[in-house]
Amino acid sequence: MRERTRLAEQIGYVRKLEQERADALEFAELAEAEGDEASLDDVSTQLRLLKDLAGRAELEALLSGEADGNDSYIEINSGAGGTESNDWANMLLRMYTRWAQAHGMETEFIEETNGEQAGIKSATIMVKGTNAYGWLKTEAGIHRLVRISPFDSNAKRHTSFASVWVYPVVDDKIVIEINPSDVRTDTYRASGSGGQHVNKTDSAVRLTHIPTGIVAACQNQRSQHQNREEAWKVLRSRLYEAELQRREALAAEVEANKSDIGWGHQIRSYVLQPYQMVKDLRTDVETSDTGGVLDGDLDPFMAASLAQRVGATRETA
Repeated sequence: MRERTRLAEQIGYVRKLEQERADALEFAELAEAEGDEASLDDVSTQLRLLKDLAGRAELEALLSGEADGNDSYIEINSGAGGTESNDWANMLLRMYTRWAQAHGMETEFIEETNGEQAGIKSATIMVKGTNAYGWLKTEAGIHRLVRISPFDSNAKRHTSFASVWVYPVVDDKIVIEINPSDVRTDTYRASGSGGQHVNKTDSAVRLTHIPTGIVAACQNQRSQHQNREEAWKVLRSRLYEAELQRREALAAEVEANKSDIGWGHQIRSYVLQPYQMVKDLRTDVETSDTGGVLDGDLDPFMAASLAQRVGATRETA
């Protein structure tokens, strides 16, 4: 029923756009016949708006994956490079938070491990909103930053790496069976933000699924029980994502063998020095507006990657 409702809403929206387009064209004919330039300008503006809305609807139609409509977890880990990579991971966390806010989505802190001098070693947040996973899944991979280091007194250029992994929040109605004997539970003291109780007791929980090596952790709640419950939700989501990835890999195996994903699954480069450029290595989409991208303007990259992924899946079907 939820799928039927979603499809009915999409069809209704397309029909609404078609009707508004027909009305606008009819009005334009009348305005042209009467020589009403002001009305023609208004119609032109309305048609451009309808074109933008239709483009957005076309992209939304690509979000037809099994879990695309779900909320999403984003896990960010700094790579080798110490403070530089920790700071880069923190910049990515801010970038995705800004993207979510710009699209009217909510973000919730799940887990964070601070860097020794600056930034973060790792963090996990939940993004709540329509099609959150469908959009964000295109961001999974290695992100590379080139800049003049603010931590280097010699002002040398540094290259930093951080990984971004994306998992759907599993609906309560989706049953993910996990044998409790396959999961190791560790408790530890939280190292991120929090009150005295959070930071002074072993309330944080880390779960390790031994057969797959998948790890889930939570430290944002006051009690160990609450953190354990949230960690189990994250673990179920990651196991579910692993299965989705396995299915997709089987479907796209031919295309995957043709593509060179480059340096350790690197998907995008953010160059701040000696020039300004953000380039996606999968789709060749690029922009010199590095500030806008780091403030969350990711839609052109997401749209191109999503269209490419859907196209590859159709070709192998």
